[in-house]
Formats: sequence, structure tokens, C-alpha cells
Amino acid sequence: MRSEPVTRSVRPAATHFVAPLDETPLQAVDAVDTTSAPRSMWAEAGRNLVRNPVFLISAALIVVILFVAAFPGLLTGQDPNYGDISKANQPPSSEHPFGTTRQGYDVLARVLYGTRTSVMVGFFTMILATLIGGVLGALAGYVGGVFDAILSRVTDIFFAIPLILGAIVIANRVESMNVPMVILVLGVFGWTNVARIMRGSVISVKNQDFVTASTALGANSVTNLVKHVVPNAIAPVIVTATVNLGVYIVAEATLSFLGVGLPASSVSWGGDISDARPALRTQPMMLFYPSMALAITVLSFIMLGDAVRDALDPKARKR
Repeated sequence: MRSEPVTRSVRPAATHFVAPLDETPLQAVDAVDTTSAPRSMWAEAGRNLVRNPVFLISAALIVVILFVAAFPGLLTGQDPNYGDISKANQPPSSEHPFGTTRQGYDVLARVLYGTRTSVMVGFFTMILATLIGGVLGALAGYVGGVFDAILSRVTDIFFAIPLILGAIVIANRVESMNVPMVILVLGVFGWTNVARIMRGSVISVKNQDFVTASTALGANSVTNLVKHVVPNAIAPVIVTATVNLGVYIVAEATLSFLGVGLPASSVSWGGDISDARPALRTQPMMLFYPSMALAITVLSFIMLGDAVRDALDPKARKR
């Protein structure tokens, strides 16, 4: 049998029409400013922060708290360490706006001057814990190997000890606790979280292309770690340190509340809360004022940490 030839239909070629460039000008929304330098990560984070209402509210509260901590004498003329037993348990008056305690101390003066102690302990403990944890975590993540394994196990050991419990044990072994000793004790047990976060961040950054390029150009390990790895890995640590500041303030108040923190001669919110417990039913406001000051301070730093996290990690806003 003879096969018939197959006839294929020929389709006309598709014609593409492109509008002239002068008929489709570049719109302003599509234009890219090529004259200015691109924003860095920190510049973009600052731009996002000033647009975040949570940051503005927390920053305003922190500014007020820092002003009170620095200049409590401008807001009250009373001495927080002077107690007149003849004026004990007085209700609020023009002389004592928040009333007096069982020992005749002015409650307002105690709250204002207690801000300085709590903020000082929280800030310097945060600095100490961030330095210890940041250095150990950066070295463990960058060096790796046996060194990483040893530091990770040491971190796990300290991480297994609760912050408050470890501080109580050390405080009971010390003859006299003061502000520097409380900072040291809390810093010794409070660096583990920072170390673990710094280690993971360094591991994710050290293999980036810009670090490899720096090594190819002759940079040594120390230069890479200090100039390239740490600046690009420190963002999560900043967020953690900001939130931890509030945690350390609560920890100091807890130790003073339990009677193992700052001595009774020091003005502390935790100590005042402890002293106000017997008068909870008769004078609840004596307990309310230092508790509210502690809550507002801790909430302010936690809100600031959340705002900084959203600015430095845009992916967190989508989750």
C-alpha cells in the first residue's frame, strides 16, 4: 500500500507589537534613585523603628525611667532613708503624696530612688552577661571543632542552673551583698542564653560569600571575626540583651524580696514589696506603688526588645 503524504497546516507567524519607549515613560513609582547610597541594615532598622508605635511608646517610657533614675531628687524633697516612726502608716498627704511605710519612710521617695538601683543593676548585669556570652558564643561558633564542643558543654551546664536559684546559692555564701556583687552574681548565671544565640548566628554568617572574599584578600581569622562576622551576627544578641535587661531587674527585685539580695539599708523595689506584705490588707497601696513601678519598667524594656526584633528581623513581622 502506498501511504498518502501528510499535509501540515501552516499557521501565520505571530506578530509581536512593542510600544515605543516615548509612549511608555518610566513612572515615578517605578523610578529608582541611583544617586544615593543604599541603606545599610542598621539604617533600615532605624527607619523601621521610628515608624513603629510600640518603639515610640517604649522609648518614651524608658526616657522617663532613666530621668527618674538619674535625678530622683528633682521629683521629691524627702530622704528615702529617713524614717520617722511617729509618722508611720500615714495616708497620702501633701507632704507624703504616696503615704508612709510602717517605719515612717516616704513611699514616693522610696519608689523614685529605687528606680536608680534597679536600672543600675539591670543595665550593668546586661552588659556583663552580654560580654561573657557574646565572646564565648562567637569563639565557639567561629572556631568550631573540639573548642566548640567544650564551650557548648560548659554553656549547657550553666544553662541547666536556674538564674534565681544559682544567685540565691551564691548570695548565701557571701558575707555582704551590695550592688556590684548582685551584678556579678546575676551576670555569672545570666550569660548562657546570649552565648547560644551568638554561637548560632556566627555559624550562619561565617560561611557567607563576603567572609570568603575577605579571606581570599588576605584577612586572617581575627580580622574576619571582629570586622565581618560579629557585626553581621550581633543583631539577635541585641534583641536578647534588651529583653534580658528587664529580666535582670526582676531577678534583683526577687532576690531583695527573698532577703538575700541587697541589704535593708539599700533602697530597692523588691525590699519595699517585701516590707509591704504585712500591711497588704490594711494599706494595699503601699505594695501597689513599687510593684507598679517594677512592672512598668520591665514592660518598657520588653516592648523595646520586641520593636528592635521586628526592625532587625523583618521575617518576624510575617509570622
